[in-house]
Amino acid sequence: MRERIELTFQVARRTDATIRITRTGAVTAYTVRPVTLGASTAAPSAVPSPGRRLAAGSVHTYTAIGAVLALLMVHLSYRGEVSAVLWLFLAAIFIDGTDGFLARRLRVKEVMPGFDGALLDNIIDFMTYALAPMVLLWASGALPGGVWGGFWAALPVLASCYQFCQTDAKAVGEDHFFKGFPSYWNSVAFYAIAGSFSPTVTAVVIAVCTALVFVPVKYVYTTRTRKLFTVTMALAALWMVAYAVVVAQLSDPPLWLLYASLAYPVYYVVLSLWLTYLTSRRTHVAAPVAA
Repeated sequence: MRERIELTFQVARRTDATIRITRTGAVTAYTVRPVTLGASTAAPSAVPSPGRRLAAGSVHTYTAIGAVLALLMVHLSYRGEVSAVLWLFLAAIFIDGTDGFLARRLRVKEVMPGFDGALLDNIIDFMTYALAPMVLLWASGALPGGVWGGFWAALPVLASCYQFCQTDAKAVGEDHFFKGFPSYWNSVAFYAIAGSFSPTVTAVVIAVCTALVFVPVKYVYTTRTRKLFTVTMALAALWMVAYAVVVAQLSDPPLWLLYASLAYPVYYVVLSLWLTYLTSRRTHVAAPVAA
């Protein structure tokens, strides 16, 4: 009786392999040719349930709402509705601070591996944290007049292009942080408008923050940096409350609260500098050992 045995192997090199099987004293040689596993031959993987796919898609949609908010920010800026734009800034900050948690909680990357949620997040952040705030400052007259207004508005936008395209702009690993000033231009716009900064002062602040984009300081990733995470989140929440109170009274903002809210940015910068120092110190200590 003639027996037919089919064997399928996935091998690294495209060469034939020969195996010999001995049965009852007879030796039979089989030549095995490597094949490429396709969709029909690959080992089946667990298919996410419709409910999980819907949940994952909902998280991406939640993030994408930021694009609509950015569109409204630009439109309302040119209509002079400054207060409405500042409220939209706060909404965008809230979405940006919660969508990552939802994505990790629902394992969105596993459910929809073909959709780059990180890229979507960067696109939205660029529009809501960099582009729209500069449109607001320029359209509201908070920047110097004439050509210089366009110059100061364009400077952070160009710097943000650089910052967002750095492969290590968002570092992961033992801890999470941003490298360089993390494009918090919406906060700059908030303080410039609520504090009634002169165009010159606003331009100086923009110049300083733009320069900091290129300085490799490790800034706290508010929702992910582990060091003092609870303190950071509590202060961030209080800052958002103060922001809302100030915007609600924008025609006559409580300046004491506006200035008190600066405690959080000061804490943020100090903690970032401390973490940068600690990381640098660990690197220098480990270098001789590695050598």
